[in-house]
Amino acid sequence: MIQDPRHKNVTFDATSVGAYKADYATRLQAALASVSDVELEKACEALTMAAKDGRKIYVAGNGGSAAIAEHLCCDWTKGTYCEGHETIVAQSLSSNVALYSAIANDYSFEVVFSTQIKFFGKPGDVLVAISSSGNSPNIVKAVEAAKAKNLFVVGFSGFGGGALAKISDASLYVKIDNYGIVEDAHQALMHILAQYVAFQRDQSPRA
Repeated sequence: MIQDPRHKNVTFDATSVGAYKADYATRLQAALASVSDVELEKACEALTMAAKDGRKIYVAGNGGSAAIAEHLCCDWTKGTYCEGHETIVAQSLSSNVALYSAIANDYSFEVVFSTQIKFFGKPGDVLVAISSSGNSPNIVKAVEAAKAKNLFVVGFSGFGGGALAKISDASLYVKIDNYGIVEDAHQALMHILAQYVAFQRDQSPRA
C-alpha cells in the first residue's frame, strides 16, 4: 500500500478551522524566521551575479515544488526586469515535458534533472533545487551534477533539511515538519528575493 507523505506532517489545533488557521499562521511565521539571513544573502548575491555575468538559473522540484519552480522562473525574470539592468534568465527543468518525460522513460526518473544539467549547465550558472524533505533522489543527483560542472547551488528544504541542506552552497532551510508550511515558506522566500532584487534595481542607476 502506498502511503502519502502527508502522514509526516506535524498537526495543529483542530478544535475548529479558525483555530487551525491561527495555529498554522503562527507556525508559518516561525518557520520563515528560522531561515538563515546569511544563507539568504548568499542566494541573493548568486542570483544577481548570475544575471550580471550573463549566466542562467536552472530550477528543479517535484510536485508542489515543481509548481514553485515555475512560479519562481516567472517572478525572478519578469518580476525583476528593469530597463538598464541585466535580465535574470531562469528555466524550470520540468517545463519541457517532452524532454523531461523522454529522460524519465529512457533513462530513469532519478536523472530527469541531473541529465538536463549535464546538457545545459555551464560554470557560473546557478541551480535552485527545491525539495521539502531535502532527500528527493532526483534533486540530490541534480545537485551532484551541478557541483561537477561548477554551478552554484541554492537549496530550498524543510523538515530535517536532508542531504540538500548539507550540500547546497546557499541553504534556505525551513525548520518545520509540515509540507504545506514548508512549501508556503519556500514560495515566500521566492517572492522575498524577487521583490528585494526588483526594489534594489528600481533604486539604483541604470547601466
